[in-house]
Amino acid sequence: MIVKYLLAALVAGLVAGGVMTVAQQVKVVPLILHAEEYEGGAPAHEHSAKAGNSTFGDLAGLLFGVSRFGGTLMANLVAGAGFALLLAGISLVSGRDITLANGIFWGACAWLAVHMLPSLGLPTELPGFPAADLDARQIWWVSAVALSGAGIWLLALRDEAWAKVLGLVLIAAPHLWGAPQPDSTESAVPAILAAEFAVAALATTLVFWLVLGLLMGLANRKIAGAEA
Repeated sequence: MIVKYLLAALVAGLVAGGVMTVAQQVKVVPLILHAEEYEGGAPAHEHSAKAGNSTFGDLAGLLFGVSRFGGTLMANLVAGAGFALLLAGISLVSGRDITLANGIFWGACAWLAVHMLPSLGLPTELPGFPAADLDARQIWWVSAVALSGAGIWLLALRDEAWAKVLGLVLIAAPHLWGAPQPDSTESAVPAILAAEFAVAALATTLVFWLVLGLLMGLANRKIAGAEA
């Protein structure tokens, strides 16, 4: 049963990763290409390296000699499968199946924990936009995701008053100590473009998580035989 459940998650994750790639090509990639025009037209991976913010897709493209689209697709397939297996693991530990009825709820909660709440401190950045030290940002982001996830877990799955209070405290904690910020905010990239990119990134990741939640509910019913 567990093997079928994980297989269902893997299938859903791969499909959701493909959907994510299409959404990014429509909403995110044009903004990245526009931002690169302000950096003199250097290759995308050079921009990312200069900013200390190399994307998984660019890295995959460099390693395997494929186009940016191919690298992005590979990255999203891997990320989709990984996130789906993580969600399936949480579902198994909590004893609560992901179904067609609650798949959107699972996806929305995951999006809040992994993207929306951390972005309040560290918005997604365009190439060439100033950023704080990479290690400091990664440490803060991982901490924010972990604490946000734990907080949402307590708010959504526990009824005790202390759990609700603790959940809010955990969600607020990383923002109270603050995300690392760059020494300067000056950039050749227009601020409005950066804002549009942050919104587009959040929108495409929301699509990914909602699709993933629904697909996991469907796959669980078709492959693992879970209740709808």
